[in-house]
Amino acid sequence: MDVLEALYTTRAMRRVKDEPIPDDVVALILDAAVRAPSGGNQQNWQFLWVDDPEVRGKLAPIYRECIDMLWQHVYGGRIEAAKAEPDLPESKQFMRIVSSVEHAAEHFATYPLLLFAFAQHDPSGGSIYPAVWSAMLAARSQGVGSTLTSVFMFKGEQVLDILGVPKDEGWIMSGCVTMGYPTGRWGVAEREPAEAVSFRNRWGNPLGIDVNGPRWSPTS
Repeated sequence: MDVLEALYTTRAMRRVKDEPIPDDVVALILDAAVRAPSGGNQQNWQFLWVDDPEVRGKLAPIYRECIDMLWQHVYGGRIEAAKAEPDLPESKQFMRIVSSVEHAAEHFATYPLLLFAFAQHDPSGGSIYPAVWSAMLAARSQGVGSTLTSVFMFKGEQVLDILGVPKDEGWIMSGCVTMGYPTGRWGVAEREPAEAVSFRNRWGNPLGIDVNGPRWSPTS
């Protein structure tokens, strides 16, 4: 797969089949992850792969609780605003995201694979998120959809207990990636134009070039 195709089409895929992912695909994903750069090349990371239905079953209700907390404490205002003016394009878009996340919460126990990423003594994420993104890109190359979530932070201690993570070694749960073969189609996600979120040389200065994205398409 062309690298630009992977970059442009790797987006959140929460609706997936319960079809198992072969071990050789798992091996590729993990091997790609550990090729990522890390600060000082310390490679101070650990990855925990969950495909045991019993473990997923224990995590699912916690994920449900975390999502409820997310709606209440983080996105409550946006949900109320979207419901107040449901015909606005931004309201429709946001409620589609809510529906997608709700689907994940309702079907969390059936995700074929969960990838938990841990960084040691590094709360910044600078030495773990490149590896996580590499794992997601590698998954995309094999037709596997993925979604990164950090919502387990609301119930971090419970999750660490279920996963058996030692609590005296400085391991920080940086996120969980759900993975599975998607039921939908791949495509380039709609985003704010690069010109709208980029400056040049100094904050507030115009970018000075027309990106006119997306600059990759299936026909390019």
